[in-house]
This record gives sequence, C-alpha cells and structure tokens, in this order.
Amino acid sequence: MTNRMHKPKRLACLYACLLCVTAPLRANPPSEPQPAQAAIASAHPLATRAGFEILAKGGNVFDAAVAVSAALAVVEPSGSGLGGGGYWLLHRASDGFETMIDGREKAPYAARADMYRSRPGASTDGALAAAIPGMPAGLAHLAERYGRLPLAVSLAPAIRHAENGFAVGHKFHKLLGSRQPVIRRFPSASRIFLPKGKLPEPFSVLRQPDLAETLKRIARSGRDGFYRGEVAEKLVDSVRAAGGIWSETDLASYRIIERRPVKGAYRGIKVTSAAPSSSGGIVLIEALNVLSGYDLEKADETARKHLIVEAMRRAYHDRALYLGDPDYGYVPVERLLNADYAAGLRSTIRFDKALPSAMLAGEPEQNAEAANTTHFSIIDRDGNRVAATLSINLPFGSGFVAAGTGVLLNNEMDDFASSPGTGNAFGLVGGTANAIQPGKRMLSSMAPTFLENERGVAVLGSPGGSRIISMVLLAALDYAEGHDPDSWVSLPRFHHQYLPDGIQYEPGALSQAEAATLAAKGHRLTALTERYGDMQAVLWNKKTRALSAGSDPRGEGLALVRP
Repeated sequence: MTNRMHKPKRLACLYACLLCVTAPLRANPPSEPQPAQAAIASAHPLATRAGFEILAKGGNVFDAAVAVSAALAVVEPSGSGLGGGGYWLLHRASDGFETMIDGREKAPYAARADMYRSRPGASTDGALAAAIPGMPAGLAHLAERYGRLPLAVSLAPAIRHAENGFAVGHKFHKLLGSRQPVIRRFPSASRIFLPKGKLPEPFSVLRQPDLAETLKRIARSGRDGFYRGEVAEKLVDSVRAAGGIWSETDLASYRIIERRPVKGAYRGIKVTSAAPSSSGGIVLIEALNVLSGYDLEKADETARKHLIVEAMRRAYHDRALYLGDPDYGYVPVERLLNADYAAGLRSTIRFDKALPSAMLAGEPEQNAEAANTTHFSIIDRDGNRVAATLSINLPFGSGFVAAGTGVLLNNEMDDFASSPGTGNAFGLVGGTANAIQPGKRMLSSMAPTFLENERGVAVLGSPGGSRIISMVLLAALDYAEGHDPDSWVSLPRFHHQYLPDGIQYEPGALSQAEAATLAAKGHRLTALTERYGDMQAVLWNKKTRALSAGSDPRGEGLALVRP
C-alpha cells in the first residue's frame, strides 16, 4: 500500500489550498456503476428525513450531508451542533475523487498550554472550555464546493425544526439529565433546555428560535453569517463576559482544511478513513495491518478476541506516542501504515499471554474525546458517498449557550493534553504531541470510513470517544466476513486503548468462559453495565446494485433506503 507522509506545515497548507480549489461536481458520465436507490443512516429520524428531502429537491449526496449535519445540530444537540466541529469524508463517483473536510475546532489564539492548571472543571464546563467551532464553515464549504443546491435550500429542514420544535426523545432526556447541573449554571442555556427550570418530559416539544435565526444568517451569507458580523459579535461578547478568551479574529480567521484521507487494505478490502487531525484512520488501518497476518476466521473465538485486543493495544499506543495536529508537528503517517512496521508489531504478540502495556516501548501519554458525538452515512443514486462524524465533546458540550445566538458551545479544549499527568474527562492524560497551542486543532478519535472490495462499498462510523476506532475496527472485520450493516451496528463490543491497561466490554461481548480464558492470559477485564456507541452504516452491493442500511439499536436513529 502507499500512503502520503505529512509534509511540514508550509507544504501541508499549500496542499490543503490546492485541494480547496478542486472543481465542483461535473456532469461527466460516471466511471463506475450506480446504485438504483439512495440510503441514509443517521442518529435521528428527522435528520435522515431531512437528507431525503434534499435529495428529492435534486440535491446530491453533499447537499444531503449539509441537511443531515444541520438537522442533527438542532435535534441532537447532545452530540453535535453549530458550536462544534467534525470530519466529512467524501467520495465523488464521476471521477473517483476523495477528500476529507477537516472541520475540527481550533484553540483560540489566546490559549496557552497551562491555561487549565489549578482550574478544575474549566476545560469541560463553561465558556473557557470552548474551542473555535468548525461546523458552520464545514456546511458552507460542502455546499459551495460540492453541492448542487443553494445553502439556504439545504438548511431549510434544520431551520424548520428549530423554529417549529421537535419532540424530545428518551435518549435526549437521559443525556440532558446527566448534564443538567452544568446547564443550569448558564441562563442562556437553561432557558432553552430547562424550560421553567425543569427537565423537559419525553416527547415534549423543544423550540430554539435564536438558533433558527443564526441558521438563517448562515443560509443568507454562508460562513460570514457565523464568523463575521452580528452573530460573531454576540458569540465573542457572550464568551468573554463568561470568562472565555475568544476574539473576533479567532472567528474571522477560522478556515476549513481539506486533507487527503489515509488509505490501506485488509484482505482485499480497500480502507479509506480519516486523516490527522484525527487519529481514527491511522489507528484503524494500523490495527488491521497487524491482524492481516492472522486467519481470524479459523481462530477460535477467544483466540480471535485476544489477537484483536493485542492489535488495538499496539495501535492505540502509537496514537498516544505520535499523533496530533499535522500542521503543528510531524506525524509519521507513512511509517505507521507500513506493512513491515505492522509485521514488527505482530512479532511481539503471543497467543498464550497478553503483553502489559507498560512493556511497550516509549512512555506516551494520551488524551481522548468524550463519548457523545454523532455520525451519519449516505450513498446517493449516482454512487457519491459521505461518511461524517461530528461532535461537541461531552453531552451538550460545555453547557454554555452564547446569548442571542442559540449556539451551544463545545468543550473540545478538554481533548488537548492540558497538563502532563492530569486526566481529561475520561481520566486520560496527555503528552506534548497534543499539547495546547494557539490556533491548533485538538486530536480526535473520529473515524468516518469507507470499505470497498468486489462485493461492494460500505460507509460507516460511530460516536464513542476513544472507543470509536475499536467499534469501526470490529465492524470492518465483520464486513470482511461477509456480513451486512444490521450486523455491524448490532455487534456486542469490546475495547482496549493501551491505557488504562484493560479490556472494557459490553454485556454479551464475552462469554463467562471467554472472560476466564482472557484473564488467564493476563488481560484485565472490566464488564460494562451499559452498551455504548451509535453506529450508522450503509452498504451498496455493486453486483446487485442493491442498497442496505443499519442504525445502531443502542440509539434512536433511522436508516432508510429509498428510490
């Protein structure tokens, strides 16, 4: 396989600029067969239907991605929003062009490496926890560069749901309850999400008129409707009044970067996934490279899980040691994805014994984002596809809404290594590769992914913080065994992330006998009481031209296939 090594900052920026002037969709005859239908899987039924509404108006997959992203920002504010960011992985069928839109949030220019030391909770709760959002710029970029329809058309469903309201579901209610003490501290947020000072009942209607007005400004003026003018002034004034450090320059200077996705292969399957500033694609492909040396289908179930865990351990170790924003430091992509490098890692794996994480070379420390992100997957009738993972970090982000905007702000600053040896929201510590620097993007685990072989094309991803990568890994292995989306999204899951040194597993992921055998090999086991993740996936069978889609039963999403 071949993979691009990231260039120094100047060359990386030049490359990003060249990608940004890529021609929009052309009317050339498609170079590959086309599906007979379209498929969308997202974490909320209203978002899935918003995507189909835009396809019905003549939009393509990229217009639909704008509609789904914006709708999720309204109806699933626990996971994403205009005050957050994310990654959109794109494939254009007319010429095979692929790119990743990096809309990850950035540290304000006034940010400093030690800004959270001796300030407990400041990196997770309130205005100081918020990085500069990338979502609005990503929506405008998608529409302008790749869509067929005006941005105002694609944002219309989200504006409608913000104005008219939507019914609060059980998941929304549960997550809001978990963040209620923080949201209650901030009047602008409390007025929206805790009407009359109380947690809204399931199926009550939540309206967000200020957010609708902000969306309308973006619809009229594109990125400038958010990053300049009245909305920008309100954002900065509100953040600074609450102790934050944003400036109008932070907002005006925010830019989307297009990056070349990372690519690899596993048993004849082409793997395309997220590039840094996300660690997702590198860790996923590195683990698959390690596992490619084994015939997992012939291994017994306990041996198979042991090998997968050991591959996870080594790949996550490299995440902690090497990965960060490629515009602020060298990331050894080519080496980490090299098959010979994987063979070296594989040589340290024993079938009879787990390797303690403390025995891996180097002394990395790591940091990982919180679990409440969101994901959607789309394939349209032309064969274009989008996998997008979006986030505001913890459920309901920082809990802070900028007055007069309806914009709930992220707490992605907690994804930086804010202080050596000090844990983030997940108790994970961080090192210099992911240290806070002005204007820097924090490291992510998001892993929007395409899988492709003779059988077909899979589009998938999930929320779940540091567990995102292991979930996508298990789904990729399930795809390799010939299974369909309903299987990938429903699999019982297990996870190892190097530190803490232990296997976390869902109910049903390990039998009693398997757990005992793994413990005898030296694995530490933690049985989780709740299931995690909310995977959304679609599959196009290229031979039959049929589409199928799956939405994680752990969530409240909707997967649909329509003409």
